[in-house]
Amino acid sequence: MRLWFHSHSCFSFFTDNGTHLIIDPYLSGNPCADVAPNEIDPDVVLISHGHNDHLGDSLYFGQKGALVISTAEIIHYLELKGLPNLHAMQIGGGYQFGFGYVKMVSATHGSAIYENENIFGTGCPAGFILKLDGLTIYHAGDTGLSCEMELLGKMYDIDLAILPIGGNFTMDIPDALMALDILKPKMVIPMHYNTFPVIQQDPEIFAQGCQAKGIPCHVLKFGESLDL
Repeated sequence: MRLWFHSHSCFSFFTDNGTHLIIDPYLSGNPCADVAPNEIDPDVVLISHGHNDHLGDSLYFGQKGALVISTAEIIHYLELKGLPNLHAMQIGGGYQFGFGYVKMVSATHGSAIYENENIFGTGCPAGFILKLDGLTIYHAGDTGLSCEMELLGKMYDIDLAILPIGGNFTMDIPDALMALDILKPKMVIPMHYNTFPVIQQDPEIFAQGCQAKGIPCHVLKFGESLDL
């Protein structure tokens, strides 16, 4: 399986069965995005919460026929937009799809869609536990440090944790390093940093902290890929 970091919290996964899954496809309007939405064609879109820098181009990909997976509230919003291929989930729920297993887990954050002068409530923010090609991957979404992560560390043998480090809206580097102590992943990738001035961080400092804990850290440049 190949992972591709588009910047911010947006990752593509190319599974061995040929599925292209993208999480939080914030490409349009993203100053750091390495591709435009019309340059990729994902089969599956996962949305962690409704903020514009995570909902991103989900509507565009959904209109092209991609399966869109998110909370029931976000799916209802997209249903009203006429998207044809939707799957609603909720925190704590899991589902076995043809491409792999998806479970929505808690994230400590907010969630709303801002559309012109309207604000749509979109339920609880989420992270994802994914089981793809025999690997267990935790994409934390936008979250602060939470004791619920300890449950994930006990319930799952996490091969890869993808954690926000930018601070201000999410965990910063010290909090993300503390999260590793309770998640106990085999490998980690930082996300949600350096897209905006307010979340500027040096990911190499995070990588050094990971090294001190004996956890391999892959700091991916925007547009860089990694074979898992």
